[in-house]
Amino acid sequence: MSDQDQDNPRRDFLRKSLTLIPVVTVASTGLGGSVLLAASEPVQARPAKAPVVSKAYEPSYFTAQEWAFINAAVAHLIPADAQGPGALEAGAPEYIDRQMNTPYASGALWFMQGPFNADAAPEMGWQSKLVPKEIYRLGIAATDAWSKAFNGKSFADQDSATQNDMLKRLEAGGGETAAHFNTVPPKMFFNLLLQNTKEGFFCDPIHGGNQGMVGWTMIGFPGARADFMDWVERNEPYPFPAVSIRGERA
Repeated sequence: MSDQDQDNPRRDFLRKSLTLIPVVTVASTGLGGSVLLAASEPVQARPAKAPVVSKAYEPSYFTAQEWAFINAAVAHLIPADAQGPGALEAGAPEYIDRQMNTPYASGALWFMQGPFNADAAPEMGWQSKLVPKEIYRLGIAATDAWSKAFNGKSFADQDSATQNDMLKRLEAGGGETAAHFNTVPPKMFFNLLLQNTKEGFFCDPIHGGNQGMVGWTMIGFPGARADFMDWVERNEPYPFPAVSIRGERA
């Protein structure tokens, strides 16, 4: 790690989280990590970057209310700050919606016969009768119902501080939060959302997320370049822009 990374907690968090991210599938629901990516810690200021302009996207799986939730939630999980755009600006919501129309979202890639054991080790594979698209639909509905029971507003209509507090409670997965989630465990829902948000921030842009390759640029990843072995052992930033599978340059 170069010296410039020592005072860069958000970058360090996201760099470490790369080891937890499979290409398109969720390895388990037992991820740790805080909802706030060191938002209260000092960050190393960088020159302002041009904002990423996302093309208009109409979700094909999520309803309008669900889409509002996804956009509001990912903006907290990886927020925009002085270091660059966050998950919302990078197109993570589009990535998540597009994943809902793949075999992954319906559990077609996994063995889905019981019995299911929620306490099984991660290497035992998926341990829920629910598949990702069901977890999102049930989890968003339960979160909005819980939110409305609080003050009549859905999650997307709450102020930023309330949204952040609710996400922390989902991450904890217990207490009064659990009482409102009879259809899906809150922690399972949160972990899936966090996992897919990180995938959307770091995936190749061909999958809808990491638009402008902002995720790769932030951690210095060269992307789909044919060869960068000359730089592997150097303790210095990679000097060339990231390249996508389609040949786009950051």
